[in-house]
Amino acid sequence: MGLFSFLKKAGSGALKEKEAAAKAAADEASKAYKNDLLADIVKSLGISIKDLSVNLIDDVVIVSGVAHSQSDKEKIVLSLGNVEGVSAVDDRISVEIIEPAAVFYEVKSGDSLSKIAKAHYSDANKYMEIFEANKPLLKDPNKIYPGQVLRIPPLD
Repeated sequence: MGLFSFLKKAGSGALKEKEAAAKAAADEASKAYKNDLLADIVKSLGISIKDLSVNLIDDVVIVSGVAHSQSDKEKIVLSLGNVEGVSAVDDRISVEIIEPAAVFYEVKSGDSLSKIAKAHYSDANKYMEIFEANKPLLKDPNKIYPGQVLRIPPLD
């Protein structure tokens, strides 16, 4: 017995090929897992959407399906877009009931729902309109954070 020396870069590539195949399989499993987690976020909203498809590519979520209303569609997009690590949502959702789209607003440091309502509706007391429009994404009207994106629906 003894130590035998070989050229490191010469010979069969079997180990490298198996390693690459294992990495590809692990990457595919990780992608499927992340897509399932994102779909679970949408399902946790309790919003009905037919034929939901969620696909994360790099840091962009592609979402499709058929939502009941424009507000349901917007809540789904916001629930996915407000996930850490997601930079954009490619919205391919169609809606059954057409209604005016809401404005999306990114919360800034020092914002409150009443301050946002004052800016968008000229009435700080309309903050509950914004809170209601963002349920179930918001649980408490006093708990918003910078960087969060909210729906600002048109007033009736």
